Amino acid sequence: MPFKMKTDTLLDNLSTAVILLDEKLVIVEANHAAQAMFERSLNLLLDCPIKQFIADASLDFVRFTQGMQHGEGYSDGDVQISFTDGRHTHADVTVTCLHTADGVTLLLEMRLIEQQKKISQETQQWAQQQAARELIRGLAHEIKNPLGGIRGAAQLLEKELPSADLQEFTTMIIEQSDRLRNLVDRLLGPNSRPNFQNHNVHRVLEKVITLVQLDLSHDIVIERDYDPSIPESILDQDMVQQAVLNIMRNSVQALMQSGQSDGKINVVTRIERQVTVHGERHPLVMRISLVDNGPGIPSELKDTLFYPMVTGKKEGTGLGLSIAQTLIDHHKGKIDVESWSGHTEFTLYIPINRKELNS
Repeated sequence: MPFKMKTDTLLDNLSTAVILLDEKLVIVEANHAAQAMFERSLNLLLDCPIKQFIADASLDFVRFTQGMQHGEGYSDGDVQISFTDGRHTHADVTVTCLHTADGVTLLLEMRLIEQQKKISQETQQWAQQQAARELIRGLAHEIKNPLGGIRGAAQLLEKELPSADLQEFTTMIIEQSDRLRNLVDRLLGPNSRPNFQNHNVHRVLEKVITLVQLDLSHDIVIERDYDPSIPESILDQDMVQQAVLNIMRNSVQALMQSGQSDGKINVVTRIERQVTVHGERHPLVMRISLVDNGPGIPSELKDTLFYPMVTGKKEGTGLGLSIAQTLIDHHKGKIDVESWSGHTEFTLYIPINRKELNS
């Protein structure tokens, strides 16, 4: 007996969002995947223009109309979809023109690729960061060795110089050698072993917020949205505090440079379950999100943001985020970032482990 299934049932079991639009780009049908994508039920979608839910900048609606007029469809890969409620995602989009008894209908298929894209980007960026870190570590050691010799020679020369005027030059050599050594030490990153103990992450965050609020050079509002169910976990509070502080200072500087008067940073904590971090599955993870309403990260910096010496600030060293990533790496965690105009969100994922760790 041949297998039969109703069309509606078949569409509702697809993972691809399928939407039917009439000639005015009004939604006349949407499967379950589309309802999940829009985060609205079918009743709230039907008879509504698609522009009510998706921003014009995301999809070329003029192309939709032209496709209807000429009976042509098209496909586009990795399209950033901006929803009118502020959400963003990526999708492969296919548009097909259907001729029916009632006229022309547009079939819109949207296959979300956000998760696959994130995993692919994370794997690639992690490998690149590790390679860059090893390269810089090697270069730093190569610089540090002769630097000590230069400084020592300058000190010996200073004792033999007959004139104090000439000692000015050896003093400059010593000062500049020390400056370079300090820079190299920062490039090498934290060299102390983590001191893992049980801590309440919210107490750690409160220390950071207090430090930022004590800076009277800005009037940025800091809001909290804590999840009280997060248990005490084994972590190095100094390392987590430094990582969060580096990120929050970046947010403060970005907001100050933008000159906006309504600058705000929201600190959010949540519990996540079954999260994969660098290929390892963790049953329980704490998520710390630092969200600001600044101008966003320049697109040319997004892929290299955590690399040492990469910065968008005129006087920045580009080490703050690189160090933050290293500190969270010690906790087998990771830092993700999403950014567009008016929204930048750094998210720290730290596995929750209540068992005693060997430090």
